[in-house]
Amino acid sequence: MTRIIDTVLRPNGYRLAGILPEPGGPAACVLGFRLQYSLWLGKSFYIVDMATLPDYRGRGYASVILDWAKAEAERLECKALHLDSGVGPERSSAHRVYMGKRYQIGCHHFVHKLG
Repeated sequence: MTRIIDTVLRPNGYRLAGILPEPGGPAACVLGFRLQYSLWLGKSFYIVDMATLPDYRGRGYASVILDWAKAEAERLECKALHLDSGVGPERSSAHRVYMGKRYQIGCHHFVHKLG
């Protein structure tokens, strides 16, 4: 995974942020993001990946890292903050966090898998 991040994602603007609750320990929560530009919205902060280790879930780390993302997007003068989230019952706790942070369901994301 590190090789993909360094050779494919990072050269395209992907960056990582994380929360390390203990020095030298694992990241409890990580967020992968990039800046993107569109004609309809201008500059925006797009959250590509977000994950919390199972042992650290329910401790507020996702909320903290989303607060950081909002502050960083504002610092970078972005017009919006975006993320996509999968659907299904296993995603309901993540959706509660997003809704609690005032994220809105702004569009349907369509996928056409190839191959």
